[in-house]
Amino acid sequence: MSVASPSGPAYDDHDRARWVPEAPKAADRSGAGARSDFERDRARVLHSAALRRLAAKTQVVGVGESDFPRTRLTHSLECAQIGRELAAALGADPDLVDAACLAHDLGHPPFGHNGETALAEFAAVCGGFEGNAQSLRVLTRLEAKALRADGTSAGLNLTRAVLDAATKYPWPKHEGDPKFGYYDDDVAVFGWLRAGAPDGRRCLEAQIMDWADDVAYSVHDLEDGVHAGHVDPAVLSDASVRQELAGLARETYSSAPAAELEEAAERLAALAFWPEDFDGSVRALAALKRMTSELIGRLTSTALGATRAAHGDGRLLRYAADLVVPLGVRAECAILKAVADLFVMRRDAALVMQARQREQLAELAAAVLAAAPRSLEPWLREAWAAATDDAARLRVVVDQLASLTDTSALAWWQRWTG
Repeated sequence: MSVASPSGPAYDDHDRARWVPEAPKAADRSGAGARSDFERDRARVLHSAALRRLAAKTQVVGVGESDFPRTRLTHSLECAQIGRELAAALGADPDLVDAACLAHDLGHPPFGHNGETALAEFAAVCGGFEGNAQSLRVLTRLEAKALRADGTSAGLNLTRAVLDAATKYPWPKHEGDPKFGYYDDDVAVFGWLRAGAPDGRRCLEAQIMDWADDVAYSVHDLEDGVHAGHVDPAVLSDASVRQELAGLARETYSSAPAAELEEAAERLAALAFWPEDFDGSVRALAALKRMTSELIGRLTSTALGATRAAHGDGRLLRYAADLVVPLGVRAECAILKAVADLFVMRRDAALVMQARQREQLAELAAAVLAAAPRSLEPWLREAWAAATDDAARLRVVVDQLASLTDTSALAWWQRWTG
């Protein structure tokens, strides 16, 4: 991708503001080597404990099933690489988008979306659970970096623009919509980060992060599925399978008509780089890697071209433009997601494992709540003591559970329920 000209609007003091003012670092760099505010934010996320924990959290194929599958951490790194290149090509700040991409999954619990379902049920009486709302909580409260005047945590204390870019769903919980961006007790920081933003509208950087996320996980989850032997690349050659995938994609990932989704599947199968088979040989591995590279290029370059056609060649950032992703490309992305969903996540063995994981997480949640605050790690005990009611104490337990990895969740389950 070519990089846009630096001419045009720039990020201002409002965008670079932090919720809690900070004194300069004792060894602060100055002059030509000084880091920008967004470079600092990227470094803060990169060095956070929450990001490291993602190394042992499920993406699609479970942690520990083999040495190859991606985790939430590798997914976040790949999302950041895609996002920063697209941002640079559009004139947005690459470090800002990189930081948002690295941060976007920090709140996701153990066992992937399966764990999210279990925690949503457990937390129903205190406002529910949503991975993106939990990510905001990690960034602004749970990950210890900066302190407020009263000694409570301000999280990583990122700039307003980075927090806004990391907010995929800038609205509260609504009846019938499982996706939302913040819990009721985080309304103050949400209001601060959204100051001056159009109600319910995502900034361009958040849209780039969201599309980079979709591209990364749709393409790489397919690659993982093929490599693990769960997905035969030839499945898209079967008209009945394409029809089934279109139905699943429309049910879960897209509002496009089924016929349009079937056409998207046909287009994918007809691509010159789409592999015909996979036998694990060097030839097959190279072909599979070419497929992932070509698909990422296809999905991102089409969005870049459409956005430039709509908004011109100048520098695009914040609320000056929207990312334009053609419907046909969105349909192709939805089909890629449906392939991994059908052949990896809905396998009989996977469904049995997912049911067991939900049971274990529910059992662990009840046990940790019953034994709190003794069952909580030290960094959460002050929050428990400061909680004013049962709902607030339940939220602290949810914070503890969401921080666990797949590995530690099983260890905790054995400890507290054994």
